[in-house]
Amino acid sequence: MSGARVLLVVNTANPDAVSVATDLVARLAASGASLMVTADDRMALTGVAVANDEDIRAADLVLVFGGDGTMLRAAEIARSSGAPILGLNLGHVGFLAELEPEAADAVVHAIAQHTWTTEERTALDVRVTRGGQVVESTWALNEVSVEKITRQRMIDVLVEVDNRPLSRWGCDGVVCATPTGSTAYAFSAGGPVVWPEVAALLVVPLSAHALFARPLVVAPTSVVAFELGTDAQAVLWADGRRTITLDPSDRVEVRAADVPVRFARLVASPFTDRLVAKFHLPVEGWRGRRPEAQ
Repeated sequence: MSGARVLLVVNTANPDAVSVATDLVARLAASGASLMVTADDRMALTGVAVANDEDIRAADLVLVFGGDGTMLRAAEIARSSGAPILGLNLGHVGFLAELEPEAADAVVHAIAQHTWTTEERTALDVRVTRGGQVVESTWALNEVSVEKITRQRMIDVLVEVDNRPLSRWGCDGVVCATPTGSTAYAFSAGGPVVWPEVAALLVVPLSAHALFARPLVVAPTSVVAFELGTDAQAVLWADGRRTITLDPSDRVEVRAADVPVRFARLVASPFTDRLVAKFHLPVEGWRGRRPEAQ
């Protein structure tokens, strides 16, 4: 069995992430893995080959040391390769990263034996049209948001689902999220938590002045559109990383992308357990199913 080709992505601003990554580099190299690092991270992991575009496309796995922000950066880097992403959480909540640093032994073993499994997550395809022509496009793993630029003025947004108008909101903005992103910005805005296995898109208004302004869960085949008012000053954010400045009357169309984002998993951990652990939910006193119900 040949060694896995592993691209390393590190939060270089986090000393703990750099320390854990440095320790694992030696162990992974000793196990036969072929390691490479992005040009942005090369100063943090000296002695590891710097990957070019061809190397990235050939990667078998992307191993991430950091929190959700670093995971989103890794997803952006790995978009061209389709390589699954495996994260060691060295951030705060860390919903996207599967493992804690204590799982380093399991990571080394799984990479040496090629024993990880792959899970596909819905991504978003985003297009901005102006005068009937597509002028910008991007994608997102967690969410895309359309937000006001100036603090003192709301923006006027007409929400459309599947080519039918739904409602007009005077609001600070609106979020369209994937189930993966339901625990991120959409959650902070009052949206529901959606299990990653659910096929759906979420629409969550931001401080809307409207009688009907509730979070929506729509079909994964739906196309969600936001039409800006004639005087709206807004910006589009994709995963909080990529921005597009919008003009008044622009139209933003969001749909499920044809290409998903792939995550590597070492254990079949129920999402319920992850919610409890990440949000420190109170479950004391749980007795489980009664014996007769098993």
